Amino acid sequence: MSTLTKIPESVDQPHDAATSETDIAASKNPEGDTHLVVLEPQDHPQNLSSLRRWIAVLIISSASLCVTCASSIAAFTEQGAAQTFHVSHEVTILGISLFVTGLGTGPLLVGPLSEVYGRNIVYQISYAFFFIFTFPVVFAPNIAVFLVFRLITGFCGSAFLSVAGGSVSDMFPNSSIASPMAVYTISPFIGPVAGPLIAGFINQNLYWEWTYRVQLCWIFVEFLMLVLFVPETYVPVILKKKARSLRESTGDPKFYAPLDRREGTLASAILFSCYTPFQLLLFDRMALLLDSWNALVLGILYLAFQAFPIIFEDVHGFNTQTTGLTFIGIGLGMLSAISTQPLWNRLYARETDKHNGDPPPEMRLIMGQVGGILVPVGLFWLAFTTYPQVHWIAPIIASVPFGAGIYFVFTSTFTYLVTAYRPIAASAMASNSALRSAFAAAFPLFAGAMYNKLGTVGATALLAGLATIMAPLPFIFYRIGARLRKNSRFAAQ
Repeated sequence: MSTLTKIPESVDQPHDAATSETDIAASKNPEGDTHLVVLEPQDHPQNLSSLRRWIAVLIISSASLCVTCASSIAAFTEQGAAQTFHVSHEVTILGISLFVTGLGTGPLLVGPLSEVYGRNIVYQISYAFFFIFTFPVVFAPNIAVFLVFRLITGFCGSAFLSVAGGSVSDMFPNSSIASPMAVYTISPFIGPVAGPLIAGFINQNLYWEWTYRVQLCWIFVEFLMLVLFVPETYVPVILKKKARSLRESTGDPKFYAPLDRREGTLASAILFSCYTPFQLLLFDRMALLLDSWNALVLGILYLAFQAFPIIFEDVHGFNTQTTGLTFIGIGLGMLSAISTQPLWNRLYARETDKHNGDPPPEMRLIMGQVGGILVPVGLFWLAFTTYPQVHWIAPIIASVPFGAGIYFVFTSTFTYLVTAYRPIAASAMASNSALRSAFAAAFPLFAGAMYNKLGTVGATALLAGLATIMAPLPFIFYRIGARLRKNSRFAAQ
């Protein structure tokens, strides 16, 4: 039975390689099956008005920002939680680590679910559970309940780190996807920076539990916007709904969509989703090294949530509120980096012309080369400006290139993985997410001990040295990536 359907030829195809049915649904139906539902121009998500598509992107991005903000917002509630639950500060750090663990493991489940039930239902259900399970965090009677539901809420919010990128690529053709994808890509990394800033103001003036009460209000507003303004964009599910509507309106049960004849079970899709990412890490050196680089950078970012209070409260005498404001430097770096996106778009356009419209994935690593330099430069600068006699503005300025480097590193790597491993792009991103989250969960746990042992200069310089060791990777893979892809059983040739 054919699983092909028709798409208007005038529309550029989305490059969401993470969803194989989208590619299937983007072909013509050569068999002329009159009961196979086809996609008409008015049904295609790329034919929605530009305003509606951008509203959807901004809402999805803000929902992603809210989720990742929830990960770091706990950093400034640790002392209050420790006093309330009568535990040590080290135990309350698990509030961050467990949430990030949930973010890393969730995509292995929600990815396959989105390919069966669509993007919207996954967004709405996951955010509804994110809202509901935040209540036990706010009103936790003991530390065990608090930590368990931090893990669960992280798992519920993970859809926006795995599925949301597919929604963006559903709505925009290759020729215009760079800018909306850049907006979405930066949101999960602005979120952790915004968390301490928001929590610093709340915890300076209110009880620590108000941090999560404010978060609850934000989650509820995001949920309403997701329900009201974000359309379904996954083509196979759009066709499935259309087929069901035709069966009901005509009374003919023979109408069907490709997804109705999907081979395999949901259980097998989830098993494949869990198995392939780890197989990729074990057997593909290029993916393993790039994912390790990303994991180190994200681990350092999450370690900063423990390090900045040491640097600014212990060394410079800042209070909770002003310490939260010190994260503005990282945020400014990220925003300055995304402002350069038009320059990168022009560079990629020239590279595309040079290669007759089919540029190699390695060209995406040019941005990563800049990020690979900026991250250690920012960290070394930060390390040697943490002395008490150095004005406090110096380390904040030093965090600006670090923040810009983070954006360049992740944007280049994400785009490279999706294009270089196009046949299994979802698994490539899941492997990256799993390794990143493992590092981000672990790094805050030893931050205090490391800074107490090595001091602010030694500990930060050590991190800068590790980042320096990994910095040559985008330069190396830019030169030899094509050769490695030819020998890889996973990468697109």
